[in-house]
Amino acid sequence: MKINNFLELKDFQKIIIENEKIELDTPLLDRVETSFQFLKEFSRNKVIYGVNTGFGPMAQFKISDEDTHQLQYNLIRSHSSGIGNPLPAQEVKACMLARLNTLSLGNSGVHQSVVHLLKELINRDITPLIFEHGGVGASGDLVQLAHLALVLIGEGEVYYNGERKATKDVFEAEGLEPIKVEIREGLALMNGTSVMSGIGIVNAYKANQLTDISIRLSCAINEIVQAYDDHLSEALNGTKKHYGQQKVAERMRAHLADSKLIRKREDHLYTHFEEQEKVFKEKVQEYYSLRCVPQILGPVLDTLEYTENVLENEINSANDNPIINVADKHVYHGGNFHGDYISLEMDKLKIVVTKLTMLAERQLNYLLNAKINEILPPFVNLGKLGFNFGMQGVQFTATSTTAESQMLSNSMYVHSIPNNNDNQDIVSMGTNAAVICRKVIENAFEVLAIEAITIIQAVEYLGFQDKVSSSTKELYDEIRKIIPAFSDDMVMYPYLENVKQYLKNIK
Repeated sequence: MKINNFLELKDFQKIIIENEKIELDTPLLDRVETSFQFLKEFSRNKVIYGVNTGFGPMAQFKISDEDTHQLQYNLIRSHSSGIGNPLPAQEVKACMLARLNTLSLGNSGVHQSVVHLLKELINRDITPLIFEHGGVGASGDLVQLAHLALVLIGEGEVYYNGERKATKDVFEAEGLEPIKVEIREGLALMNGTSVMSGIGIVNAYKANQLTDISIRLSCAINEIVQAYDDHLSEALNGTKKHYGQQKVAERMRAHLADSKLIRKREDHLYTHFEEQEKVFKEKVQEYYSLRCVPQILGPVLDTLEYTENVLENEINSANDNPIINVADKHVYHGGNFHGDYISLEMDKLKIVVTKLTMLAERQLNYLLNAKINEILPPFVNLGKLGFNFGMQGVQFTATSTTAESQMLSNSMYVHSIPNNNDNQDIVSMGTNAAVICRKVIENAFEVLAIEAITIIQAVEYLGFQDKVSSSTKELYDEIRKIIPAFSDDMVMYPYLENVKQYLKNIK
């Protein structure tokens, strides 16, 4: 794929998920070179932050010409101070691509060697060691991006062929040269929102998967209870003017189009009414977790769409400081590195994913509670009641995992803490927000894996394999390849993990 001036999220998917290689377009390289040469000339005899001044609250200190290059190395090394778990490779790759893209806009004044080396790291699957903890997300992802910059200058560590190695050793093996820091490569690499955006892009991709899976599982449960179809109808959902709700209902209708189990109300409850009937044998309406799926997952879909729009805007924006404007022949100082846009979206995304998880947990409880569903044995136990346990044990896992996500859904966006000698007196905590959102997404996959196994066991018990929709039958067949129908108790954790991985790999 040739990179020029605008990347869509689907481009990230091709590069990050499908490992498509990238090339740098000639206009991109020309833009970078023009910006670099302009800044080099413009910065003579002028005070420009981060070029010939100290950083942050030490910006009042003038740096002599002979020290300006060393200043950039000092910044990179001193801020390579992260700790905690390393970021997953996909997230780091997304971060590098986001950084390459924003530096390629020609607003940063970096040397061409920066974008060339970033391209090589992406194409060769060389993953810089970047830690979860470190950034407050206001001068951007300073600490995390310092670890990226550290690798670009040939220091630090990377993951290569599945092993954690010294950068210099991997560069020697691959024939790569580290960049030689020029005017402001250190600051330009570190000031920005590329880490929180990179994690956010992967989060959005996975949240899309979760939404699709949740819709399919919700359809399957409606089949199991032989629900009426009017709560999915276009006529009903069209009276609520929300795109997400209407889209979820439309997807559910598509999934259930060939089901032999979904019923029409007019064929059952609208056919007759006997005055003497005081208690109806047929359920008039299903529980909320079954019939309110479009209203519950609709906001998830709408939020996800808006989040993707914000992410796309961010990765195609100049988000460092100062901003180089070649056309105006001027350098503007400001705060484009501030991560509030991403921080807020990650908070919103984790909230709706938690609600999706809560829906799955309630649907699971409905299936496991025989007194509520009145069609399945307790805990969908296909063995001997009282002697075997069915899905009883895994419900504890689903409940506790859902509870953790509920707690994690508290906002990071409003948890600013002043730091940096109060220079950074209000910050975004955007990277923390993105990392916690990722945790909530992982939790959701775990709960949905438990729900999926339970649904398949329920289909088994009812003998509905030939009556469910083709969509549900496909799910049934794939999960049955992972876990056989069981009535005897068995150790569940390997099956839970394998089903989780299957769900994460659904395209």
